[in-house]
Amino acid sequence: MPPKGDLHGDIRRLDAALRTEMRSKWARDLPLDELLFDRWARAASLGFGPSSSIYQNSYVYGDVSVGAGTWIGPLTVLDGSGGLQIGSNCSISAGVQVYTHDTVRRALSGGIAPIERQPVQIGNACHVGANAVILPGVTIGEHSVIGAGAVVTESVPAYHVAAGVPCRLIGKVEVDADGGVRLTYDRDRDRP
Repeated sequence: MPPKGDLHGDIRRLDAALRTEMRSKWARDLPLDELLFDRWARAASLGFGPSSSIYQNSYVYGDVSVGAGTWIGPLTVLDGSGGLQIGSNCSISAGVQVYTHDTVRRALSGGIAPIERQPVQIGNACHVGANAVILPGVTIGEHSVIGAGAVVTESVPAYHVAAGVPCRLIGKVEVDADGGVRLTYDRDRDRP
């Protein structure tokens, strides 16, 4: 026997009201779970630093620590099974995947080899572009930029821009005392 009342109708009305409020206030439209739940409250419940946020549709596994003021975008995967540290004031864009474990040898050995784990560290004030993939054992130094779609297989030093598949250094980041930022690129890197 169905429950009394119109639960589906109530949910549809709630969805419509929340959508109208979000569009009016922020000129955006989000899935219902993002309208219902607070990104900052979720980050706090995970022990992330003050003013950090993480979308409801992001996955978090294992030991993940995040500093203050960091934004974790939608549809991200934060695998902390090998230990993951993300600094303060970072932007981890939509679709980013950070892995601290690898099952290649385990799969190829028919389950005999163990799962391999290595920690990942992302320094303070970093930007990781949309759909980038960061592999186990990588350290990204502070004030660095990882380009969208990059596959980061090796560590990136502080104050650098890295992009590509596989990821490589393509420029530098300069930050002045007033917070001004200048990105410079090695435009001659592909010339003979």
